[in-house]
Order: sequence, then structure tokens, then C-alpha cells
Amino acid sequence: MSRHMLSRLATHSQLSDIIATMSLIFVLSSSTLAQEVPAGLDPVKHPEGNQSTPEKIALGKQLYFDGRLSRDDKVSCASCHDPKKGWSNGEQFATGVEGKMGGRNSPTVLNSAYNKLQFWDGRAGSLEEQALGPIQNPIEMNMTLPEVVEKLNAIEGYKNQFQKIFGTDVTPEGIAQSIAAYERTVLSGDAPFDKFKAGDTAALSESAQRGMKLFFGRASCSACHAGANFTDNSFHNVGVGMDKPEPDVGREAISKLGGDRGAFKTPGLRDIARSAPYMHDGSLKTLEEVVEHYNKGGIANPQLDEEIFELKLSDEEKADLLTFLKEGLAGASYPDHEPPELP
Repeated sequence: MSRHMLSRLATHSQLSDIIATMSLIFVLSSSTLAQEVPAGLDPVKHPEGNQSTPEKIALGKQLYFDGRLSRDDKVSCASCHDPKKGWSNGEQFATGVEGKMGGRNSPTVLNSAYNKLQFWDGRAGSLEEQALGPIQNPIEMNMTLPEVVEKLNAIEGYKNQFQKIFGTDVTPEGIAQSIAAYERTVLSGDAPFDKFKAGDTAALSESAQRGMKLFFGRASCSACHAGANFTDNSFHNVGVGMDKPEPDVGREAISKLGGDRGAFKTPGLRDIARSAPYMHDGSLKTLEEVVEHYNKGGIANPQLDEEIFELKLSDEEKADLLTFLKEGLAGASYPDHEPPELP
């Protein structure tokens, strides 16, 4: 073989090494952008037009905790969705500017990345769409989008970040995408239930194991609370509030279907013990009250879901079910985030 041919082979070999190295760098770079999720959860899906970056997530976290998105500079996303309170607010209803109060409980942001629709009635189709709703709601943050854009553009730190991330000044789209990107990192999994499923038989106490069997069996909880995040992402009438003179019609207001009257989104149950009170109207203060509500078969009404019926659980069975909910679904990876430094 000639020296020239050996030289060419060497060149080809070097080129192959370079290509292999570049491919490895690409893979490593891609993997750093891929979001790690706690055990037991599914991969997080990101919209094609809003892929996450560390910079976008950091900006979203600042916006999430910043009261300046509200008219009185006091109400932030975290006011009603507080990490210290199960990413809800610990109260029956959400409270906005000037102490104005809504008529529904603050749904948790925890694992909301897996929700197909947002809000109790599913009126928002994405976290991006949801993020702009409270900003414009008169009883929540009470701003218009032009006003909040002008307000944030006057803050140099925000304006600079938007230019670096989006190549523009502050826009409603950028606000929504940043907050949504941050909220998709608010994940909790790796619970005793997940460890038990993975083969660690000591992860659940005997009481929790009995409660788990009830949950997936005779108590029929998993008929609606199914999947990795313990929700079917659907809407059900379980009777709550339907005995009032003017009940909240829930999903019916969005779908315009009579069968959806009084139906509300099935909440996920991971770390459910942290986010009391419960139900769309916050009317049940404890998980004990929730279990008793289902045990008695809900509240009768024409649209009551067919999966709701009297369970006739004994006191011991109710206690076991509560142990599973409180202990078995408590995530080791619960995201107890601290507020960031704001620009």
C-alpha cells in the first residue's frame, strides 16, 4: 500500500473520530436539555413551539414569584399556588387583589405538566394558555396584557432576559411560555408506592398495602384516579355542591353539554396530603372528609357519575385507605422551591 493511500486512510480515520466526537458532544448536549423526571412519572412533553431551556425556566420562576404581575404589586402566581402549601394556597378559595375572593379552590400546580386541560373546568388547553388567565382576571391579578407588558418592559432585568431568550422585548407570549416552562419542572414522584412497585416490599406499611388494594379494588378510586399521576384527565360529577340552590355547573359552562353539569377535573393525587382543603369548592377540609364523602356515595343528583356509589367501608378500611393516600403517595422528590431573587 502506498504512503499516499495510508495518508488518506489516516485522514479518513481522523475524520471519523471527529464525527464521532461531535456526535457524542451533540448527544451530551441534548441530554442536558432533556428533563429528568422522578421515579414513577412519565416523560414530560413540551409543546413544539416552547422547548425548555435553563434560561427560560429561570425567567419563568422569577415571573411566577413576582407580585408585580398584579395591579397592586402583591399577588403573584405563588400567592395562590404556594410550594409550602402543596402548590395551592391552604384556603378554601383563591384570594386576589384587594382581598377579592373567587368561588373555587386553587388547584395545585404540582405535576400540572401532565394535565391535558387546565383549570377545574378545563377551559385552558395548555399551561401557556393558563398562565395568562389569572393575570387578566379582575378578581385575581386584575391586569390587562398591554399593562403587564409595559410594566415588565420598564424593568431592565426582565427586558434584558427577554431579549436574550426570545430576541424581543417582553411579550404576552414570552410571559406565558416562560411561566409554563417553569411549571413543567414542578414535579413530584418517587413515592413509597413507586418503590413498592419497583420491588421494595418494605416501602409500604401493612396498612398502606391494604389501603392500596382497596384503592385499586373495592373502593374503586382508580376508576378515575388512574395512571402515573393518578388522574384520568377527565371530568366527573361526584355530587359536591350539587345540593346548593345554585350549584357551580363546572364543565357544562365550557362544553355546553347537559351531561357535564357539575363535572370537574379529576385532580392528581400525588402529595395530596399537602394541598388541603379539597374539591373544586374547597368544601372538604380533610382527607378524612373526602374518604367519607365517597364512602357514602357522594351527593345524589341527576348527573352523578356512574362510578360513584356507596362503598360501605369499615372504619379500619377507611383508615388503611387514608394511610395509602397520605404515606404511600408522598413524593421523596417534592419540589419545595424557594422564591428567587427578582430583577
